[in-house]
Amino acid sequence: MEIKVLHQVMDWNEDVSEEVKETLSAHHICMINVMGSPGAGKTSLITSLIDKLRKDWRAGVIEGDIAGQVDAERIAELGIPAVQLNTDGACHIEAMSIQHILPELPLDDLDVIFVENIGNLVCPAEFLIGESLRITILSIPEGDDKVEKYPLMFTDTDCLVLNKYDMMPYFDFDEKRVCANYETVNPGAPLFRISNRTGDGIQELADFIAEQIRKAQS
Repeated sequence: MEIKVLHQVMDWNEDVSEEVKETLSAHHICMINVMGSPGAGKTSLITSLIDKLRKDWRAGVIEGDIAGQVDAERIAELGIPAVQLNTDGACHIEAMSIQHILPELPLDDLDVIFVENIGNLVCPAEFLIGESLRITILSIPEGDDKVEKYPLMFTDTDCLVLNKYDMMPYFDFDEKRVCANYETVNPGAPLFRISNRTGDGIQELADFIAEQIRKAQS
């Protein structure tokens, strides 16, 4: 499958995010912004979720990277429509770029679009891209201090995924510390414990996302 590679347009308009939402709403599409550090497991989580959802829902993916198209190729191998968005050095994706790239996807044939944002715990949190749902991933090997160090990322998210949870026995990771800090900055927001290797927790998160897709369909 041919992968289209587009480059981020750095123009900014505070209304573009709402325009993107309107476009997606017209097509009854739920767009999910997946954020986290490099190596947190964003691509693996997206592929696992697509596997759980594809029986009932049609998915597409926008893969954000500074350069290259490795992750988009991985998604395309699953037979999923994928577009690569290269930011050419920018540390986040902007709404204007999403607006420019949406026509490259078959919007009439999609129910959900996953956007894999640039690996970064700072900049992506600051820019709305017209998403219906924000997911922040924190992998166990990253350490338990990230909520304190990068509060905005964990405040402006709809749920937190503790990824690579099967590695808990091998790292000095204080889960209670993370949960307490997350509850402080984002009271009541859901938290999921996931292992892509074992499959634990994937179905629970997929069910949560399916409910968001149903809301977009209504």
